Amino acid sequence: MAPRVLDLGLRGTNNVRVEGIETALIVPVPEAEPVVARHRERFDQAARWGVPAHVTALYPFVPPAAVTDDVLAAVRATVANTPRFTVEFAEVRWFGEHVAWLAPTPDQPFRALTEALWARFPDQPPYRGEFADVVPHLTIGHDVPVSDLQAAADAVTARLPLTATPAEVWLMVGAPEPDSWHTAARFAFGDG
Repeated sequence: MAPRVLDLGLRGTNNVRVEGIETALIVPVPEAEPVVARHRERFDQAARWGVPAHVTALYPFVPPAAVTDDVLAAVRATVANTPRFTVEFAEVRWFGEHVAWLAPTPDQPFRALTEALWARFPDQPPYRGEFADVVPHLTIGHDVPVSDLQAAADAVTARLPLTATPAEVWLMVGAPEPDSWHTAARFAFGDG
């Protein structure tokens, strides 16, 4: 399926060209990049698609064609009502033997953000409603031999803990193909 092209007027700019077939709201964690980037590049397809180290706020989000000024304003208001916070990533955890991930402590700010966005956009349940408990996490890798994931987890663990103070939520748009995901809008957390 060819990427859908859509023009969004963002923050008073002239139309911004955005290509993609789906969207996501993520909390980028640039502080994690030196620790996880090389592992994510090998073992996390989202990294190859162009998505940075992050904790997902809401995925999937609205289809690209449904991103309107009203949607952007609602996301902006919801995120602005979330005070900035500091989080520590001190431990690698697993979903079965298929996904290695960094656990944020505390995870409550991420949970509250996801709940607030889902309440504002009730037709967009996190992960399509597949999980009863949406666990905030920063993926290191998935769906590769467990020995590869274990080696990555060990290498990451040796560089922990890391501390981050997320500043914003990004609306990303893309398709399941290399280097297709791009940031369409950024929304700042509140001052607290």
